[in-house]
Amino acid sequence: MNRILSQKFRFFTFISICLLGYVHGYNLNITYLAPYSTIDEPLSFTTFSEFLIANGLLRFRIPILFVISGYLFAYYDNRSYTDSIKKRFKTLIIPYLLWSAIALLFTFLLQLNSYTANIVKEAGIDQFGDNRPYLEIGWKGLIGRWILAPIAYQLWFILALFVYNLMYPFILYCIRKVPIIWMCFSLLIWLVSFQIFIFDGQGLFFFSVGIWAQKKGLFLEKRPEWLSTGIFLILFIGLCIIKTFMAFELEPNTGTTFFTLMLLHRASVICGMIAIWYGIDPIIKKTVQQKWFLQISNYSFFIFALHVPLLPYLMKMVILATEGIWMNRLLSYLFVPLLVILFCVMVGSLVKKYFLRAYLLLTGGRGY
Repeated sequence: MNRILSQKFRFFTFISICLLGYVHGYNLNITYLAPYSTIDEPLSFTTFSEFLIANGLLRFRIPILFVISGYLFAYYDNRSYTDSIKKRFKTLIIPYLLWSAIALLFTFLLQLNSYTANIVKEAGIDQFGDNRPYLEIGWKGLIGRWILAPIAYQLWFILALFVYNLMYPFILYCIRKVPIIWMCFSLLIWLVSFQIFIFDGQGLFFFSVGIWAQKKGLFLEKRPEWLSTGIFLILFIGLCIIKTFMAFELEPNTGTTFFTLMLLHRASVICGMIAIWYGIDPIIKKTVQQKWFLQISNYSFFIFALHVPLLPYLMKMVILATEGIWMNRLLSYLFVPLLVILFCVMVGSLVKKYFLRAYLLLTGGRGY
């Protein structure tokens, strides 16, 4: 892999993970934003801005991370499949289980105090929709949350990525033998948000794009001359704005609303990926040469793994504490995620300095 592409991968990995803070840091009444989500609170500058950013302008990140992951897995597939899966178990599943357990323990400790227990309940981020104290839920419920539905809900990406790694020989076969059929099939799975048990179809198409790009030698470093990033940027922003207005106006829980918002969301993601990937090369070139970037980007995985559930709990605490203050929701949205990201970097640096073996275990050996 050449240096330009390597730097591009590092930049987008770090930026995409940092932006997760602003995707997960919204303080709208709805606790989970899906592509088809509608908003049941009044349209205001705050609600419009948060929805536009969290469920529109920043939604290109995870697909880009899957493209990078697919490319890198294909790039290093000279290793035996067994060795690759063993390595991925160490770098993905072990951190997944450790961070899921840490999030459960953190939440449990908060539930022991009446004030913080109310914060946990008000945040409402349990994936099973049961925000009772864990003492009431019991061990069976905790095991399910530890393995299948972490309170640190961003960890779904790790589990999905590991499943795609397991599927790699099949995906590669399809890309080589029936590329058009496979890409259309995986695109359809993404369009309809297909999911069953631990298989999540949100990233399969983009993981496949990464494999296809690596095997076909596609030129990802620079923008093709025929491609206009300006047009895609206009489409990206325009579609996000239109979708945001519709989320406030359309009737919720109808088939028409579902498909309208879903198609607008998917189209905006594709346009955003193309516009951002090829449109900010000068920024990437300048940023990756900065000393601060080289230092902080080492803690990308720590930011990814630690920011939830800390962020939604802190956000809820700040919102409740600042009720009555003008623009408190928007100001909280702008600053609380940034504070959490900086806190994650600080904790990561301290763990790396004083508990290196634990750091390597928690990150799967990344950033060292």
